[in-house]
Amino acid sequence: MKIALGCDHAAYELKAKVKAHIEAKGYEVRDFGTFDEASVDYPDYAFFVGKAVVNGECERGILLCGTGIGIGIAANKIPGVRAALCHDLFSAEACRQHNNANILTMGARVVDPELALQIVDTWLTTEFEGGRHQRRIDKITSIEDTMAVERAEELANIVKAQSK
Repeated sequence: MKIALGCDHAAYELKAKVKAHIEAKGYEVRDFGTFDEASVDYPDYAFFVGKAVVNGECERGILLCGTGIGIGIAANKIPGVRAALCHDLFSAEACRQHNNANILTMGARVVDPELALQIVDTWLTTEFEGGRHQRRIDKITSIEDTMAVERAEELANIVKAQSK
């Protein structure tokens, strides 16, 4: 499995640990950065990783920032991303089983590094259960599709109004 990996400056050290850990387990990693502790904007890395997952370049993604919150919010703006913030093993398992989460987010200032590696292991090895849960994923996709159509209609109306 190929994993997209990204972080901001607050999680640079944790990203290095996660990367070494998952590579040692045989996963292929595509590291989108950041590559040092200089201040950066987490939405950039959420975009890079989210796009790689949605486009099929990577099967899943892991995003890290100080809390895991901001980077997850940004990633979830990308249609097709189902990023889940996890700070415990139960959430890591449940978000895969029930939500088919394709991106894991964690906070380097919130989760102990050893626990973070356990969360990663649980998340990577847990399968989606499908069944009744697929119906819910389909509804999420429908919301994304509806919003895309509405945005396209709004844009068309703006262009039409400007061309008069």
